Parts: sequence; C-alpha cells; structure tokens
Amino acid sequence: MFTIDDLLSTTPFYIAHRGSGDNWVEHSLDAYSHSVRAGAKALELSVSATSDGVLVCHHDTTIARLTGNDVTIGDVTYATLMGFRNNAKDWLGPAAAEQPIPRLKDVLDAWARTHVIFIEDKQGTNTAALLKMMQSYPDSHSHFVWKQWAAAQQVTTAHAAGFKTWGYFTSEIMNRVDELAPKFDFLGVHHDFSDSDVNRIVSVGKPVIVWEVHYRSVRDRMSSLGVAGMMVSNLPYVTSTKATSKQDAFSSGLRAVGDLPWSIDFGTRLQPTIDSSAGSISIAQTGMQSYLMGSLSPVSGSAETIDFALRWPKSLPQAVQHAGLAFGLAADSPYRVGIPSQLSGYHVVIRANGSMELFSRQAGTAGGTQIAQVQTPAPAVGEWVHLRIEFASQAISVSRLDGATRTAMATGLSVQPGYLWLCKNYPDPVAVEFKDIVVR
Repeated sequence: MFTIDDLLSTTPFYIAHRGSGDNWVEHSLDAYSHSVRAGAKALELSVSATSDGVLVCHHDTTIARLTGNDVTIGDVTYATLMGFRNNAKDWLGPAAAEQPIPRLKDVLDAWARTHVIFIEDKQGTNTAALLKMMQSYPDSHSHFVWKQWAAAQQVTTAHAAGFKTWGYFTSEIMNRVDELAPKFDFLGVHHDFSDSDVNRIVSVGKPVIVWEVHYRSVRDRMSSLGVAGMMVSNLPYVTSTKATSKQDAFSSGLRAVGDLPWSIDFGTRLQPTIDSSAGSISIAQTGMQSYLMGSLSPVSGSAETIDFALRWPKSLPQAVQHAGLAFGLAADSPYRVGIPSQLSGYHVVIRANGSMELFSRQAGTAGGTQIAQVQTPAPAVGEWVHLRIEFASQAISVSRLDGATRTAMATGLSVQPGYLWLCKNYPDPVAVEFKDIVVR
C-alpha cells in the first residue's frame, strides 16, 4: 500500500502519466494495470462525465484523437461511449490492442486503496461529483491529490474537502507565480520549461512535479534543478538506467520500452512506421529525423559490435545524402545531424553513392569531423545494406558486410558505446528503413 507520504519519501518520486502512455494505450485499465506491475506508486487520471453523469477516464473532452470519431464525451451516454475504442497504433505500433474507455469507479475500485491517485477534472464541471467519489474510499486524504491548472478555481473546494492539491503552471501564467503558488501543496512545471522558469517555481519551497517525462535526460536535468517528482509517460524506461534488450523488437509490431523519436511534442507526426512482417522501422518524415533506440541503451562498455541494416525501399535520396546510426552518446538528449548536439559522440553513415563514413562529433556542433571513410558500391533501391561497428582498444572499425566486405577504421579514440540513434540525415521525405539492430 502506498500513500502520499510514501511517495514523497523518495526523490525523485514517479507518477505514471496517463498510465504511462508511451508504453500502453493511455488512460486505459490495461495501461494502469501495467504501470502498477512496473512499480508505479502513483497514477495520474484525467476525468470527464458523460451526458448521463458517468465519470470516465480520458485526457481529452472529445474522443476524436484516439478513436477517430468526433464525439464529445459530455454529449453522449456512457452506453454510447462504450461502443468506441481507443486506438494508439500510430504511437505504440500496429500490434497495440485497442482499449475501451474505462469508468473512473472501476479504476478507483482497483487502486484507490493501495496507490496514490492524481486526479483532474478535464471538463471543469465535476468538482462536487469527483470529491464525493474520492471521499467514498477509505483513508482518501492519504491517497488522492487534486490536480488542476494553477489558475483554475476548484482548489479552494478541494482543500475544504481535506485533499492535497497540485497546481501546474503553463507559460502564460508564469507572471502569477507569487499569487497562485501559495494555494497549492505541490507545484507543476512542464518538461520544456527553461532552467530559469523551473528555478522560479522550485524557489517557492514546495515539492515540484514535472510533467510529462519521456527521456532519462529530462529526468536528470529536472532532478539537478531541484524538481522532486516525475510524472512519466515512459515509466519502465525513465525509472531505470540500463538497456533492457540486445536486439530491436520491430518484429513484435510494438515499440519497445525506451524507443522514441527525437521529440514527442509533435505527437504521432514524428513516429516512424513499424512493419512487423519485415521486422523493420521506416523513417519518412520531412526534415532531419532521428529515433532513439532506448531499449538498447546505454550500450555496455563491454560490447564488441553493433550490427544494423538499412535500405531505401522506394527511391534513393540525392547521391551525397545519407542515413546511419549515432552512438557513443553519454545520455539520451535529442540528437540530429544539422542541429547543434548537446553531447559528443560518433556517427556512421552510408551515402546514396555508396560512401561509408565514420564521424566524430563534439557537443555544441551541428555537424561532425570525418575520421574514416571507404567507398562501397552504391545501394540499389530496396537493397539492404548491412553494417557492423566494432570496438577495440582505442579504435572503431566500420564494415559493410553485404557483398565483399569493406572496412574503414579510426584509431586513437576513447569511446563508450553509450546511447544509439537511428538517423535520417536529409530533409526530403524519402523513406529510409532500418532492421536487425543487434548489440553483441
């Protein structure tokens, strides 16, 4: 059994945001169940009421984003709502099962007695009904935290009912911190807040919780700034420090724990397409794109090889344009070619003209320095190019294994394999496909 005091006894403490929506269909019983099994002490719930007064868990007040149906929850009965299913295949992969929208009561019956529940009224009209339901569970003041936008008005009623409250700040109300912060027990910052904005909230002296955390680097940055709690969308990954696998899981049709595009702030638009039948992933979005292989990261310093294959399935980019794999990065901070990197590391590429190259890259630079190169045959459309990175004492070699083996080597290096990123390093929306990523 976990109470609010238990949650606060650990720094950082973790809350499963929407039931850890990077891993399971958000705000579903399935997601909450998996989060609890993954060790979550606390769950975050968003709540709306149907036209007949049934409280349900769903982030949006409409179901369009997750069901494809432009239906407002408050306009339909619970019976009608049960005819729809949340579909997160675009985010989680084609094998992600569709999930029903759960009743709040079913969720609370399962976990309100044993876990901490952060609960938010998304419609803003259900304060009385929510508080009444919360009070119906034993020791409710030790298990529930009222969550709301810091400028909303329900906090007074929630406090009067005896509940702790969390008020989260957004950029447009940062000028009201002195006015609003005293009203809450816990304060909230967004993951993209600047250091100065985070410091402003932390300086109030109350426990601060950041939402939503997808990457370990965000966890570490926020911890360094004094943030106490992490509302995480990628719970099993962010709460760990080690790789969970040695090989990609594309053939499963599900995105593996820790695998993410370079940014989550564009929703599914940056998510590559998983093809379970081919055991591959395709990156085709416009612009320089990269995909974190967090499931394989950080690669152990004892690793000897990293294998991967890539191809251009439908057409080749321009002759000198390239794709490849970045490695040797000390953290999972977003990585892209052409954008200044926060970290130093290495990058292997194959160009459309067949040139295979190894680059070193320094933090703060947008490009790299070529340290090894060998010419290989130009890939054909649809042809898989198989590459191997090998680590030896102060040396890295890169080999192309399809056809006659060709190798380039750089020496005098100090490298740890670190975090891995799959990279499409050109702006055009020409798809590049990856498979068979294996660490040995």
